[in-house]
Amino acid sequence: MGEVAALLGESTSAVRYWSNYFEKYIKPARNAKGNRLFHEADVETLKQVQLMVKRQGLTLEGAAARLAEDHRSVEARVKALTALRNVREQLVEVRKSL
Repeated sequence: MGEVAALLGESTSAVRYWSNYFEKYIKPARNAKGNRLFHEADVETLKQVQLMVKRQGLTLEGAAARLAEDHRSVEARVKALTALRNVREQLVEVRKSL
């Protein structure tokens, strides 16, 4: 839970709430202690939720509706934004080294 929250830059309580709210799309496994173990697909869905709620300003109900409508197009947008952020970070590093 903490690793996923750090990856997203969110609090653990937000990630926990989102995983409970979007239980249809996010299904983490649990270890013997009951801790959530998120799969890569779960993390991608959490990134999608974060994009829709934090950046696009949708409510949780709106984000759920959009996930239900077109899960794949949202996933493609999240992957594109992630790739663009990585390219930007690399360009900033190149600029610093010049």
